[in-house]
Amino acid sequence: MISKKIPVKEIFTNNTILKKPNWIKIKIQTNSRRINEIKQVLRQNNLHSVCEEALCPNLSECFNNNTATFMILGDICTRRCGFCAVKSGRPKIPDMNESKRLAKVIKSMNINYVVITSVTRDDLHDGGAQHFTNCIKEIRKNKNVKIEILVPDFRGCEEKALNIINSNPPDIFNHNLENVPRLYEYVRPGANYASSLNLLKNFKLSNPKIPTKSGLMLGLGETNEEIISVMYDLRMNGVDLLTLGQYLQPSVQHIPVQRYITPIEFYNFQKKAISMGFSNAFCGPLVRSSYHANLQNYV
Repeated sequence: MISKKIPVKEIFTNNTILKKPNWIKIKIQTNSRRINEIKQVLRQNNLHSVCEEALCPNLSECFNNNTATFMILGDICTRRCGFCAVKSGRPKIPDMNESKRLAKVIKSMNINYVVITSVTRDDLHDGGAQHFTNCIKEIRKNKNVKIEILVPDFRGCEEKALNIINSNPPDIFNHNLENVPRLYEYVRPGANYASSLNLLKNFKLSNPKIPTKSGLMLGLGETNEEIISVMYDLRMNGVDLLTLGQYLQPSVQHIPVQRYITPIEFYNFQKKAISMGFSNAFCGPLVRSSYHANLQNYV
């Protein structure tokens, strides 16, 4: 456990590669047939999954279980976060037919719980909110599907974006804080901790019966005390569901792992979260925001 705050500059100039502990075990599927089938369906329909773009360690397990987190609005992000493997640069104009293709694929795959996320689109006047809503409308034509959206922070257009989403809300509203406010300058450049909390709070105020959700990646230099402080902030802003997972460095160009959180620490965080009043908390080394999302989201 890190018991003191290490200076931020020291954290992000430390290029030491830590050896992965034995509890970081990724499930490798020996049968790749289903993985290849899903990838082919995505390519044929010009769709993206965050599983692939973000190099998620759970890809093989989820694809073999017929689940995927779809990433809309292209595969190029307008931000360049030091932890994220998604490409950054100048995105293309949104594809207005994407929502129909997405709904078609979800129906053909017989998916009954879907997570939709997106790259951050600071170039759009509504941050991409209308595109999320279009996807929700199309998917809802198949009445057996439960929809979770994992949205960006809608910087500069939060009120407009929420008004659009509130007109046709999802079943679960998710926005990740990612880490503690002290490290935002490096972990989430361009984002604002208070604004992200307000986004979660304001959606909940408008939709009190719809669960809200947020998550953090641990091991970037935060202290356990800082993590618990963020958990309190989330509860004070009405968030129902929490995910905590271990940050894993996607490449040598990304922020190095500063520590590996032990399974007992994750267990203690989970107990603490439930005692705070979270309806559910998934905490573990390989937990991701949408990993087994259909099991996470009960309140």
